[in-house]
Amino acid sequence: MNILFVCSRNSWRSPTAETIYKSRQDHQFKSAGTEPSAKIRVSSRHILWADIIFTMEKKHQQRLIDNFPNETKNKQLVILDIEDEYKYMDEELVEMIKISVDPYL
Repeated sequence: MNILFVCSRNSWRSPTAETIYKSRQDHQFKSAGTEPSAKIRVSSRHILWADIIFTMEKKHQQRLIDNFPNETKNKQLVILDIEDEYKYMDEELVEMIKISVDPYL
């Protein structure tokens, strides 16, 4: 299964999620951001690749739907409800991601 994590700038939240899971052999993981300033900006290619897309906030899901209506049409989109108040690999952030994502894996 291919899993994409999306936040705004692809600096802290989505890269943390990718780092947590990237060593797993049973799935593939990537991360991207919705903002023009994102380290890796989400593209239609990312969305088409993904089987499940986890967004950190509702606004990220809405941006994906607005910017990529055809690509997101039949995709499983999951909102994690994790606000932008954590640094990369923050202990609390890691725990929140694991609690929210693990049931899908």
